Amino acid sequence: MKYTVLVEKGPTNFGAYIPDLPGCVAVADTKEEVIALIQEGIVYHLELMSEDGESIAEPTTTALAVEVELSAVASASA
Repeated sequence: MKYTVLVEKGPTNFGAYIPDLPGCVAVADTKEEVIALIQEGIVYHLELMSEDGESIAEPTTTALAVEVELSAVASASA
């Protein structure tokens, strides 16, 4: 299965979470570290769900980056 991982940069670290797996989160000093931790976290999270008899639904969340022109934003607020 492929899960959408959202990575956010904070003031001093990086955080990652999986919208389709509430509670599956990771925090680390670098982006590379947080990605490695969240990959491990997904496996562990799914194992716990399975042990608890919870059903594992197919992932449904998707993400995309949308580029906008700053000049369009500035002229809209003027």
